[in-house]
Amino acid sequence: MAQRSESLAHVLVVVPTYNEAENIEPIINRLRAAVPNAFALIADDNSPDGTGIIADRLAAQDDKIHVLHRAGKEGLAAAYLAGFQWGLDRGFDVLVEMDADGSHQPELLPSMLQALSDKDADMVKGSRWMRGGSTNQTKSREMLSRLANIWIQVAMNLPVHDATGGFNAFRASILRKMDLNDVASKGYSFQVDMTRRVIDAGGTVAEVPIYFPDRERGVSKMSGSIISEALLNTAKWGCQIRTRQVKELGQKLVNRFESLNSRGK
Repeated sequence: MAQRSESLAHVLVVVPTYNEAENIEPIINRLRAAVPNAFALIADDNSPDGTGIIADRLAAQDDKIHVLHRAGKEGLAAAYLAGFQWGLDRGFDVLVEMDADGSHQPELLPSMLQALSDKDADMVKGSRWMRGGSTNQTKSREMLSRLANIWIQVAMNLPVHDATGGFNAFRASILRKMDLNDVASKGYSFQVDMTRRVIDAGGTVAEVPIYFPDRERGVSKMSGSIISEALLNTAKWGCQIRTRQVKELGQKLVNRFESLNSRGK
């Protein structure tokens, strides 16, 4: 298959923040060192710990760093969607999701960006659970993530190892094929939602192995409500997928029967 000729040179890394004052400067410095040509957009949800102030200082010192100040804590998905729209409006070729807590290592981003081209992919996911991937999360967190991905495979049959992974790179062209205003998922089910939307839009998803260390500083945003939302949403999307598959199979059987019937006349 011939690779597409569209440019992938203009990269924007969206970094959502809420109370990441301890982490934002180190992670942005690592990003700028790992991918010097990439731009960073810090999408801060009015962090009371002063994260936004630090972000403004970084932006004042480096013209490849920008800050999107948001009114309040609206969640991970809303911050990413706002960042995507900001990047699409300014003509970026690639939009990247990267957390601020250090779990998504910027040093691994070059291999993800290369995979967009080498694998002719529309989305590249950094995967903990494929061959070569690993994590140092606690056994309980690792088990939770593995079980979540098993559940997603049973419910939705997505062709990826790490559907819940949040270190992702998208071609702008595939995001433009979606109605981003229609994305209703708020928590970590957003990652599953975006993966299925890429596939539904006719795109291809590739994965590259990553090492995923647990955060060293700050407080995790994971909660029971986030897990509940993910379970409910994936069940709903799974029902939609299975219903569509049954309808498609039924139509194929009808078409086959009509074809055989017409030959018999």
